[in-house]
Amino acid sequence: MPTFTYEALNAAGKPQKGSVEANSSDEAIQRIKAQGYFPTTVREQKVKKGSGGGDSAKKKKGGEKKASAGFTMPFVKVKPKLLTLFTRQLSTLQDAGLPLLRSLQILESQMKPGLLKNILIEVVEDVEGGASLSDAFGKHPRGFNTLYVKMVHAGEIGGVLDIILQRLSEFMEKSERLKRRIKGAMIYPIGVVLFAILIVTFIMWFIVPKFEEIFLDFGVALPKITTMLIETSRWVAGSTPGQSVPGAIVIFGVLLTIPIFWKLIRSAGPGRAITDWILLKVPVLGTLIRKTVIARFTRTLGTLIAAGVPILEAVTITAETSGNAVFQKALMRVHDSIREGETFAVPLRESKTCDAIVVNMIDVGEETGEMDTMLMKIADNYDEEVDVAVSALVSLLEPVMVIVIGVMVGTIVVAMFLPLVAMIESLQGGGV
Repeated sequence: MPTFTYEALNAAGKPQKGSVEANSSDEAIQRIKAQGYFPTTVREQKVKKGSGGGDSAKKKKGGEKKASAGFTMPFVKVKPKLLTLFTRQLSTLQDAGLPLLRSLQILESQMKPGLLKNILIEVVEDVEGGASLSDAFGKHPRGFNTLYVKMVHAGEIGGVLDIILQRLSEFMEKSERLKRRIKGAMIYPIGVVLFAILIVTFIMWFIVPKFEEIFLDFGVALPKITTMLIETSRWVAGSTPGQSVPGAIVIFGVLLTIPIFWKLIRSAGPGRAITDWILLKVPVLGTLIRKTVIARFTRTLGTLIAAGVPILEAVTITAETSGNAVFQKALMRVHDSIREGETFAVPLRESKTCDAIVVNMIDVGEETGEMDTMLMKIADNYDEEVDVAVSALVSLLEPVMVIVIGVMVGTIVVAMFLPLVAMIESLQGGGV
């Protein structure tokens, strides 16, 4: 039977060290608790090298696994959808009573080739070698972020890993559902705008020059609006004297460059802070972003507190994963306030990042000791508000896009047909 060494706290809070024999780390944790200790670290003692053929066979097996892992790009991360599915499956297997190592082996064997499978191969080896699950996950930040690792660690310490995994999977599923709603709502207007740009570019490059030839052949005096349109068409097609690059290439180059330039700006700390502040001030869009961030950070913090993560550590993790520099700064002020023995709500209220109702609900949660429950209620409420806000934004964008496209097309039609009317009138006058 394997031997596990442990570090724990006794009833008086003093550190204790020792070892127990158990079939698994979970069983070891339960035996340590039965002695009246609160375990902080539990590790299986590794078998010394050269102790027999079994060890060499194990090494060989591990080598075979690593050889089949394959290569993945260093900057690629595990897709959230795939990680969410893995977490849900691991939670189900743990709830069914399967040993942790066996659960990981099952999930690794059925995983399709890719980054997550490569990571799980190494995680299985680490856990098999006596490492805790949180330590094994912590070695792979491309697959498991700080929030994920800390929650798993809290579940291991408390002996409730199955419950924590279930909460974590629910948290990830709700976060992904929120992202999908926002992305899905933005696809339609972005698609319409890009299609409109393509159509207008086509008209400017191919259709307007044909009308220009007709006008030159008839020698019609062109209105100012038509002249401006023809000059724009020449610029788009690159036929303006001295022009080296067609305007159409410039337009599409700008469209491609803007996202890259935006990411470069946000890759630096000051740039990210400035852009996040600007985005929060944009009408309509700023309100949507604010509600999204509030829903994210309250759900994250509520999940961490419910999992048993210490409040200071939970606030730090929440700040790092909030996704907005303004809220990150506000949450770090909250962290400093709690560390000094003050309340959560006061610095959050002073930062003016959240609505008064959010601060008041958190204040009530502090007073009643139901902080995690109150935070989850806030998150659920703001998830619904984000859904409504996204629907309202899409409803607002649709008529705006129709008006803008209508004005563009209408301007082109008027500019092209005014000279035609003049031509018809001159021909009729000549005939009389």
